[in-house]
Amino acid sequence: MPVGIVTGASRGLGLSLARALDERGWRLVVDARGAATLSEATDGLSSVTAIAGDVADSDHRRALVEAAGDEVDLVVNNASLLGPSPRPPLADYPLDELRRVYEANVLAPLALLQLALPRLRDGAAVLDITSDAGVEAYEGWGGYGSSKAALEQMTAILAAEHPGLRVYSVDPGDMRTQMHQEAFPGEDISDRPPPEDSVPGLLALIEGSLPSGRYRASEVTGASR
Repeated sequence: MPVGIVTGASRGLGLSLARALDERGWRLVVDARGAATLSEATDGLSSVTAIAGDVADSDHRRALVEAAGDEVDLVVNNASLLGPSPRPPLADYPLDELRRVYEANVLAPLALLQLALPRLRDGAAVLDITSDAGVEAYEGWGGYGSSKAALEQMTAILAAEHPGLRVYSVDPGDMRTQMHQEAFPGEDISDRPPPEDSVPGLLALIEGSLPSGRYRASEVTGASR
């Protein structure tokens, strides 16, 4: 039974991916900040250990890795923090909030991987969930976007430093999620696809043998070999 860690799994893309991997026979350790929401979301998944907590907390990260065991096949850094909404321009961005965004979106994924790396099997996959805001300069997206840009560069360097692993930055595309709604308060986002539509692309990377790099989920669907 392959073993994976998926952060931010109480809703949206993380939950959709956890459900898909559970159906495929994975043993998973998942987390989210809200204990009640996480428990309800993962109820009924057969081989999932749910640990509520903030991935920015060192003790919580250690608990996730310990629960996964000595041999791990997958780490998905999906948990993320949008920052203030409505989204402020960089000239007015509260620096304390920016530090929280970078702690969650950049430092926490690296810290989790530092703990997990000694346990990763040869050929294991690391998926860092990113965004087009990490490569495009969108007005009002300076905090979140710059954090994702940092995550992408960090992921690329980890791939260069660990050629025995498959290390991916994955842009899932626009999705109809709570975070997306928070990014566009008061707007109708019903035209965005559900997060389930992005899962096949993630599975193609997890189950396949594509080289490390940056991928859009919509472009790798079915390209697992």
